Amino acid sequence: MNYYYAVRTGRQTGVFHTWEECKDQVHRFPSARYKKFNSANEAWDFVNSEDSAGPSSGYRSDTWYEKPSFNRYKRYYEQSSSSEDEEVYEPRYYEQFSSSEDEEVYEPKCAKYTKKSTYKGNSAVVYTDGCCASNGRSDARAGIGVYWGPNHPLNVAERLSGRQTNQRAEIQAACRAIKQAKSENVNKLVLCTDSMFTINGITKWAKNWRANDWKRVTGEEVVNKKDFKKLENLSRGMDITWRHVPAHSGYPGNEAADKLARAGLQKRKRN
Repeated sequence: MNYYYAVRTGRQTGVFHTWEECKDQVHRFPSARYKKFNSANEAWDFVNSEDSAGPSSGYRSDTWYEKPSFNRYKRYYEQSSSSEDEEVYEPRYYEQFSSSEDEEVYEPKCAKYTKKSTYKGNSAVVYTDGCCASNGRSDARAGIGVYWGPNHPLNVAERLSGRQTNQRAEIQAACRAIKQAKSENVNKLVLCTDSMFTINGITKWAKNWRANDWKRVTGEEVVNKKDFKKLENLSRGMDITWRHVPAHSGYPGNEAADKLARAGLQKRKRN
């Protein structure tokens, strides 16, 4: 049976499809509230109940509150007795209280693959990353990674086409994720990336570049003009929340996207 893991208060709120994803949001998070359900409807009712609170209930921060999987937490994981079946309230000393479950059949309205994705509120969550070996050199190799979840059919590990640079890889990875979301009828997206260049480019700089015929204040043409124009066009009609996550800091979604990008750069270059 497929279960739905609801997090009412935690690093991320929403409904998750694996216990490990849920545990990432509530482990050692003060006053965490979470519970396992047999149906998505009941899970969302739990998430959206009026007493939800905590840092994860807002969307304003530019930093994504995902727990880094550092080794110093390993002992606590081994000793923890928390169960995925319980609704748990975790105060300072992590006492736990269980609650009952109800069931109801639910089929999401979006395309078939989205039900395996992670959600924050009503938005699907995706992690993107780009990498480049020998960046700036003639023998540079770049790859893109898009991570929707463990073993998700939409995960991407591909070689970057065209000019091989790290910045292009970051932008094109975001483009790929948005294009995938649109093809799956997902119009609300939380896009997590470690590239502040990509985030600033699409949320701050692109408007001025466009008004200035895609030229910088120096009069020079924007180097990644085609890439940002593509990103801008794909973003139209989408409700996208851009989230920055620190690179190489143990954040599971970001680490998974990075691994996919590195696998992608090993592949043959596309035309």
